[in-house]
Amino acid sequence: MKTLYSTKATTTGGRAGSASLADSDLSINMVPPGSGKDGNNPEQLFAMGYSACFDGALGAVKQMEKAKFDSTTEVEVDLMQGEGHDYKLAAKIHVIGKNTELSADEFQKLVEKAHQVCPYSKATRGNIDVEVTSEVQ
Repeated sequence: MKTLYSTKATTTGGRAGSASLADSDLSINMVPPGSGKDGNNPEQLFAMGYSACFDGALGAVKQMEKAKFDSTTEVEVDLMQGEGHDYKLAAKIHVIGKNTELSADEFQKLVEKAHQVCPYSKATRGNIDVEVTSEVQ
């Protein structure tokens, strides 16, 4: 495989610090979930990245299958804690299809194909619980 893109993030102070990218002017104030402070947490950033990646993968599937639809991809990320410091993530992906002649079942099959193509889905497969649903409006 050839590398198409590489980036580097640096964080100081963990969930109560700051994060920046080496190849961008993006700098984020990191805050713990539920703290009420201004900033973002890793789960929010993961949800945004996953939704963008998944919607892009769905676009590739749409092109391969010569399908016609518009899509909006929502990703909900849950941070869970078991005993002590036993932390775990879970994700729920929900895709909304619009402007299409596809049935709900046909659209769900394309969404499932995107789940096989998406790099985030590949990275999480077998590591976290991921639920994938869709609807046609």
